[in-house]
Amino acid sequence: MAQQIVAGFAVYFVIWWITLFAVLPFGLRTQAEDEHVILGTVESAPTKFRAWRVVLVTTLVSALIYGTWYIASRYFGLSIDSIPQIVPSYK
Repeated sequence: MAQQIVAGFAVYFVIWWITLFAVLPFGLRTQAEDEHVILGTVESAPTKFRAWRVVLVTTLVSALIYGTWYIASRYFGLSIDSIPQIVPSYK
């Protein structure tokens, strides 16, 4: 039982991490876009980084993805082995 919980958490963490990098650029405004470059920073630096918003959106999206994966694997029996594989034939 504990092993299933740890494995589930590990899968959720991987999904969360990948989703984080997909969510990061949404709504980002750089200093160059606002024409408000602060001395000592690059133009591509964000003007207002909303970390809590990014974490919340990442958590919600990854929970939706994880829930879909859980339902597909638990109730429909889909797994990695269900994906067709292309096996190269060597002659």
